[in-house]
Amino acid sequence: MRMIRIVLAAVSLLIAGAAMAQDADPPIKPGGVTWIEPSAPPVYPQTDAEKKAGMQDGRTLPAPELLQPSLDPALPHYVPTKGLRIKASFRAGSSDVLPGLVAAWVAAFRKYHPGFQLTIERPLAGSLGALELIKGNLDLVFVSRELKPSDISGFSAKFGYPPFSVPISGGTWRHFGFLDAIAFMVNPQNPIRQLTFDQLDAAFSATRLRGGKPIKTWGDLGLTGEWADKPVHLYGIKPWNGFEEFVRERVLSTPQGRGEWNDQIRFDETFFKIARRVAADPYALGYTGLSAIDSEVKVVPVSVDGAPALSPSYENVASAAYPLSRVLYLNTNARSGAALNPSLHEFVRFILSKEGQAVVREQGIYLPLRATQVAASRSYLDGK
Repeated sequence: MRMIRIVLAAVSLLIAGAAMAQDADPPIKPGGVTWIEPSAPPVYPQTDAEKKAGMQDGRTLPAPELLQPSLDPALPHYVPTKGLRIKASFRAGSSDVLPGLVAAWVAAFRKYHPGFQLTIERPLAGSLGALELIKGNLDLVFVSRELKPSDISGFSAKFGYPPFSVPISGGTWRHFGFLDAIAFMVNPQNPIRQLTFDQLDAAFSATRLRGGKPIKTWGDLGLTGEWADKPVHLYGIKPWNGFEEFVRERVLSTPQGRGEWNDQIRFDETFFKIARRVAADPYALGYTGLSAIDSEVKVVPVSVDGAPALSPSYENVASAAYPLSRVLYLNTNARSGAALNPSLHEFVRFILSKEGQAVVREQGIYLPLRATQVAASRSYLDGK
């Protein structure tokens, strides 16, 4: 009986110990959370008929995302400049995805300044608009991407200074054709957890302006074991393209110069098939717009300048925390924001206010700028 009591006591201690272990808080392990996000449906280039209709009437707007951002409470309110009486007319060019938003900004601004007039000229195309700005046929151009280097060099050759370009709205999260955020991807089998801009520059660029050594294998990117000696197969979009220009400017370029792509990249003419190529290649590393991720890939969180690595979740893109979120631009002929026509300066100041960004939110397609972005644009507008 004594032996039985000893065994029972030991069993009781084991059960109690197991219960205590179960109740104890497990250690916190910072990092990413992985969940399954269905791939996007395939997207295709516009037909000639769609392009023609878009250049006249604007591209058909997509259905708004179910999620909608809140306005940043720190955005400054618009306060009309004291004593300024506006009676002015302007001619504007616009990308085919922007005429509705521009018209809504003008209507809202005219409630304060009914003497302000702005006509959006046809055809609607950001590339054509930039050329007309150089010719002097337009006063300003709304473009849903960065200007082409040839646009900037052509403008500078004629006027002796680059065009004044200021961000006025966020892009979208994943709307095809409407400036969706960009993601870097690998094959689902790849165990990589995150990448830095320094690593991406070292992999994709010939110039490596961020100072990294050339990336050839996945071991160079930190993987070990069976992955250490596996080659990195790079996939990208052939220059010139709005997607590749954004990545080039944001990742490969620095204040020291403009980054150049290396000759190891497998270029596609457009972004439509990049995700499919990455899904089919175990050693792939590529980038594309979120709207074109139509195959099973692993989107890799990215970081810049020592900040935490972030994935392109809706919240990260809408808050502009994700470093590959995109913006829309207003472009005009001025040496600086301070040199702008006073009426146009006032209009841009309105856009860069809580009331102006509320117009963006009300449309429900693009993402309003955050207060930090507005502060940077206003500083540039004021010539600081």
